[in-house]
Amino acid sequence: MRTGSDRLRHAIGFELIGLMLCPLIASWVMGMQLLELGKLAIMLSVIATAWNYVYNLLVDKLMQKLLGRTQKSLPERVLHTLVFEAGLLLFVLPLIAWWLQISLKQAFLLDMGFVIFYLVYAFFYNWAYDRMFTIPAAATATITVDEPVTHEKASVL
Repeated sequence: MRTGSDRLRHAIGFELIGLMLCPLIASWVMGMQLLELGKLAIMLSVIATAWNYVYNLLVDKLMQKLLGRTQKSLPERVLHTLVFEAGLLLFVLPLIAWWLQISLKQAFLLDMGFVIFYLVYAFFYNWAYDRMFTIPAAATATITVDEPVTHEKASVL
């Protein structure tokens, strides 16, 4: 299981890279002012960073408790990303509408563009992160009740 500091590094790295890419792409695609989208992106980034940290910590604990592991299969990784984005939408939709002085419907459509960007980005960022910062063997080692503890396994614990 990943440590809290590792999850913090994960969340900050995710938001910094996303913060550089998203306003530029949104400004170019939508013809909106980069400065306004940049300010909005910073606010959304703070919210998303907090949500990312809490969400991933809860998912790790839940997976460890229910499945005995934190590594995700491809379907689990897709579900993980979709649930994350749905939860984030609940937090940010009113803020987008207020900040840009647009309707909730317009904010929703704009956010769908952000969601599409971040769905793809999150999948590849998390995949790359898991390969760059692997979980040490000691953190993933498990011993079953029926299995005798050997010296090698005891030293891992």
